[in-house]
Amino acid sequence: MKIAKSAQGVRNLAAKNRLVTEKNMTAAKKLSTLRSKIKNMASGRKAAVGFIFITLLIDVMGWGLIIPVMPDLIAQLKNISINEASPYGAWLLSVYAVIQFLFAPVIGNLSDKYGRRPVLLGSLLGFGVDYLFLALAPTYAWLFVGRIIAGITGASFTTASAYIADISTEETRAKNFGLVGAAFGLGFVIGPALGGLLAGLGVRAPFYAAAGLCLLNALYGYFVLPESLSKENRRAFHWKRANPLGSLQLLKRYPAIGGLAICFFLMYLAAQAVQGNWSFFTIYRFDWSEKMVGISLAVVGLLVGAVQGGLIRFVNPRLGNEKSIYLGLLLYTLGLVLFAFATEGWMMFAFLVPYCLGGIAGPALQSILAGHVPPNEQGELQGALTSLMSLTTIIGPPVMNYLFYFFTKDNAPIHFPGVSFLLAAVFMLASVFIAYYFLQKEKKIPAARSSGV
Repeated sequence: MKIAKSAQGVRNLAAKNRLVTEKNMTAAKKLSTLRSKIKNMASGRKAAVGFIFITLLIDVMGWGLIIPVMPDLIAQLKNISINEASPYGAWLLSVYAVIQFLFAPVIGNLSDKYGRRPVLLGSLLGFGVDYLFLALAPTYAWLFVGRIIAGITGASFTTASAYIADISTEETRAKNFGLVGAAFGLGFVIGPALGGLLAGLGVRAPFYAAAGLCLLNALYGYFVLPESLSKENRRAFHWKRANPLGSLQLLKRYPAIGGLAICFFLMYLAAQAVQGNWSFFTIYRFDWSEKMVGISLAVVGLLVGAVQGGLIRFVNPRLGNEKSIYLGLLLYTLGLVLFAFATEGWMMFAFLVPYCLGGIAGPALQSILAGHVPPNEQGELQGALTSLMSLTTIIGPPVMNYLFYFFTKDNAPIHFPGVSFLLAAVFMLASVFIAYYFLQKEKKIPAARSSGV
């Protein structure tokens, strides 16, 4: 009897051991499955970040590809000279800026409702169609239609930033957002240089290349890009929240930053003399080829990248924000004056150095502006500043390019191709005085309070 009980006890113990072993094996399998899922998620995130980087790079490259050849294409379609084509080029920049200013908040809100993936893929398709319109355009009106299409769908940077926020952790967010700036800098170096080289195959070749890049990227994204915004994190679409002017209301709530916002606006308005008129001016004034225009813009990209990515880290801590603003704006002013009176093509390359060094002003100004706003409204502040930048792109190119045309036409009162750069220098110099006035006024307020005034 005792032997039977003992045997039964051994069998029960063995059964328990088997049960424990099976549970351990099941737990091990679950743990292995969980690790595999985490590994796959991490791998998927890396692939998604890589795709976003390529998307932004191709977007910037696509625009950079066509900048060197756009003046010649407009001149051919309108059967006019390069200086006469300048205002027409400005209207293409402005219509794109107007449409994007109106539709970017709409597209951003749609991505909150339907997800990032369809908006990103739609943006790439829209840019591809735009470049095909430009490549095949038989008339100037086709260029206009293409730019409108690109403006409607061209929210890739906004949506890509939202995608990065969706898939990033606290540890990786800053690094992943750094890819946006890296893509912009690298794209603006590669794009114009490649566009200048492709122009040797014909004035429309860069447009076909840009279209091909965008459409291939859209096809690639269709198969590899996962959705980043889960359904439970989506929200309903509201037209009130898609108001493009809504973000500017912040400037009314904080009068202290109003004056510095004017300085910010004038700085970016002045920059339109370079961004919108560089190709037309250099082709007309120095008879540059598309290849030379592309090389010069690639040099701009390298210098801007060196200043924004490296020099600021050393200069700003030593000078402080206020002095960085004054010095940067004065360097911008010097560079623009030198551009205006340049008589040889090589001078434009040399004068790019002081002009690009002026880039220390922008981040310092934004830093001071951000210091006036609480943490929960920083996003709204950046939206307001982005709206101001969009407005300068709407206003600036028509003003700057028309001035260039007016002072280079046959019956001009004075022949002065550099007039746009000179006007931009006036805007930059005015922003120095405005910044000084408001920053000094701000210093006096605490002093007055402490003295009981």
